[in-house]
Amino acid sequence: MLYPSGAAALCLLTALTALPAAAQSDEARSDKAGRSAGPAVRPPATPAEARTAAYLESVRNDPGRLGDFFRKLPKGGDLHNHLSGAVTTEYLIELAAQDGLCIEKKTMTAVQPPCKDGARPAADARTDKAFHKELVRAWSMQDFPQGESGHDHFFAAFGKFGEVTWRHPGKLLAEVAEHAAQQNQSYLETMATPASDGAKKLAEEVGWDPDPARMHRKLLADGKLDRLVSQARKDADRTNGEFRTEARCDTAHPRRACRLPVRWISQVSRGSSPERVFTQIALGLRLAERDPRFVAVNLVQPEDGQSALRNYRLQMRMLSYLGKQYPKAHISLHAGELWPGLVKPEDLSFHIGEAVNVAKAERIGHGVDLVHEDNWQQLARTMARRETAVEVPLTSNAQILGVKGDDHPFNTYRAYGVPVVLATDDPGISRTDISHEFQYASATYRLRYPELKDLARASLEYAFLPGRSLWRGNPTRDGYRTAAACAKERPGSGRPGGACGRLLADSPKAAAQWRLESAAITFERTHVGKR
Repeated sequence: MLYPSGAAALCLLTALTALPAAAQSDEARSDKAGRSAGPAVRPPATPAEARTAAYLESVRNDPGRLGDFFRKLPKGGDLHNHLSGAVTTEYLIELAAQDGLCIEKKTMTAVQPPCKDGARPAADARTDKAFHKELVRAWSMQDFPQGESGHDHFFAAFGKFGEVTWRHPGKLLAEVAEHAAQQNQSYLETMATPASDGAKKLAEEVGWDPDPARMHRKLLADGKLDRLVSQARKDADRTNGEFRTEARCDTAHPRRACRLPVRWISQVSRGSSPERVFTQIALGLRLAERDPRFVAVNLVQPEDGQSALRNYRLQMRMLSYLGKQYPKAHISLHAGELWPGLVKPEDLSFHIGEAVNVAKAERIGHGVDLVHEDNWQQLARTMARRETAVEVPLTSNAQILGVKGDDHPFNTYRAYGVPVVLATDDPGISRTDISHEFQYASATYRLRYPELKDLARASLEYAFLPGRSLWRGNPTRDGYRTAAACAKERPGSGRPGGACGRLLADSPKAAAQWRLESAAITFERTHVGKR
């Protein structure tokens, strides 16, 4: 089969990139104020994009070529990634063996030695295949279901391997970053909990005060919070040193991980006491303003947990107050990781709205229960207008909530013009990777190459990288159109000079976006003349 070029290819692409009709209701196209709320009107595809799109369609039924296409596809950044859940289970088992840890046979939980009361050495998994397989199943979603809900099995895994992950964050990061680079990703934001023990002790010392200003002052008194920030930065230094050693960054043969820009998002344990949640939020935001390696805070742990549900509105008010005290830091929130049957109907009605309108989150993680929110159409329009992006880990949503296909609001967000980025969440536990997420999205929602390319672009546009964007205006609404400084330059032809060169030199965001565009051009060239 020959692939079309020129005008014929562009005609084909017009048909290929249309959204499903169901996602293009009159209400989705415009709101009452007359603002466009639908998907962007994309600039005409280039001949190279059209050829690449045609090639993708030709290999839909060829698993080998299809998998190769998605592995090589430049994918931008992963913005929703939990470090402890991102590492492969096999690597965690090996680390447990190296550290001489034991495994409680009844619960399959890693514990410190000596191995007693029925526990056995983790090192046994190196030679006992049945034991190794049992560990993999307990610490991941491999071969699931296993007689319990996907939700419960998924979240229980963290406690089972927790004794492993806190010991070597640098090694974990090296593995995760290497895998991301192998998947042709060019940026990573990963979540971890800085100075966790110190934050817990400080929260217990200060106690809870319902007045946020007084609570904040108590944390700041006598330099308490600043000492915690210093401790977190020292921990980050050690993690970075371990990472560089593991990734061989200072040798003649560095791993690809060394070239991957990484930023940290500080996790907050939403199921903890109010004083601990407040302290962790304050620490994460203050840290993000004082150390460029840290960019934001996020609330983690099950959103349907008893304490998380009871204190949800309180925690949004905490973020509202503290966000104003640290305006240079970012907020990205797990919100709407819920579904009917998991919680009471009233708990489905406000979580995303509170995260957007009270906490002023710049990104939302999951957002699965959108259409169950009160006045969800107006909420979607607000998110589109503010460019509040949604981080979508499709495999995670299917495994934990059982939500997939047309039940998922993926197309609803896109129809309303809300920025959407694909993410992995916990690829180690889920046994997935970002290539699978792109391939799954493409197959499930009939996405063609130009739409996949724009999803990759969105992952950098809405990343918490500093500096001006390579794109002008609202690219989700207006399409990805190059900013004036670089409008006459072409990625892939060397580093530009003049105004464009200055933009790339001054803006890590624009520089990352330029590298993605260059990678996309190289990728598209590989499909010229393919059959």
